[in-house]
Amino acid sequence: MGCIKPRNSKFMQTYGNPDVTYDYWAGNSSVTNRSGRFIASHAAHTGMIAFGAGSNTLFELSRFDPSLPMGDQGLVFLPHLASVGLGFDEAGVWTGAGIVTIAIVHLILSMVYGAGGLLHAIYFPDDMQKSEVPQARKFKLEWDNPDNQTFILGHHLILFGIACAWFVEWARIHGIYDPAIGAVRQVNYNLDLSMIWERQVNFLNIDSLEDVMGGHAFLAFVEITGGCFHAIAGSTKWEDKRLGEYDRLKGAGLLSAEAILSFSLAGIGWMAIVAAFWCSQNTTVYPVEFYGEPLNRAFVIAPAFVDSIDYSNGIAPLGHSGRCWTANFHYIAGFFALQGHLWHALRAMGYNFKDLGSKLNFSASST
Repeated sequence: MGCIKPRNSKFMQTYGNPDVTYDYWAGNSSVTNRSGRFIASHAAHTGMIAFGAGSNTLFELSRFDPSLPMGDQGLVFLPHLASVGLGFDEAGVWTGAGIVTIAIVHLILSMVYGAGGLLHAIYFPDDMQKSEVPQARKFKLEWDNPDNQTFILGHHLILFGIACAWFVEWARIHGIYDPAIGAVRQVNYNLDLSMIWERQVNFLNIDSLEDVMGGHAFLAFVEITGGCFHAIAGSTKWEDKRLGEYDRLKGAGLLSAEAILSFSLAGIGWMAIVAAFWCSQNTTVYPVEFYGEPLNRAFVIAPAFVDSIDYSNGIAPLGHSGRCWTANFHYIAGFFALQGHLWHALRAMGYNFKDLGSKLNFSASST
């Protein structure tokens, strides 16, 4: 297979080789200093996720047996839709209404995202600095420029905040499923800051949808406010005698492509592990009727979550509940994401992993 030679390997660990090349599988190297290609990979990945969501929803719907409890059938996508109040008729009975439409919309969006990825990969400039659109040029990649990274971070946070606010409004206007009453109901958020603070370390037993929505409302406010601050701070030239100190505060001298990749992997890994524990135990956000009974924790070669009852009825895939599949997948993905964080963080700090082999050989020979 071919090799990839990054246009500028300054912001990646090259072990002192200024003429470094990477094998084809080192995909990150091809987008390290090409913001256009970076956007292309993001769009393409989003298309893959949308395709997976749409196709798997249709697959689960094709094998779903409405005469049996959903939680006994080892499903993942249908329970997520049901828990946010989708697929029910006006009487509150699960019928799967609208599920096919949602799946088809995701499949159509996957094509749109895929086309966007191809356009950015083939037609549009490989670097946003070459774009003829002034606004697009603001999203160039300058890994060691705190203002550039702050500006991009701000826009990410704003979009995340809008998504949280959208979910809060969906629960307030449309309603979500409440396992306490076995029906979909409208939920108003409880913006209790003391509750939100306490739930940081005690979220497994949360039993109030109002509290759940309150946490999302607070998060939406924080993300949108922080996003606006970062977007403004990243596009403003600060006239300050202590500008150098301000730049250091923002990360000047610490930022690189691998450092930011390590930060991202740390966040993804931590969220995945939190989601794994939450899904394994909580029955308010993850109702028993959709996901199956709460799980037990076990150690099978590695830490794992196991079903607390027997699902080997020939319906659930490999005899496991949807809760078991969801929790274990998130835990394993989070574990490897954290390993990736450590790997790239050490490389960003300049650690030479090639020295590890020589040190291990020295240790072995000395014994």
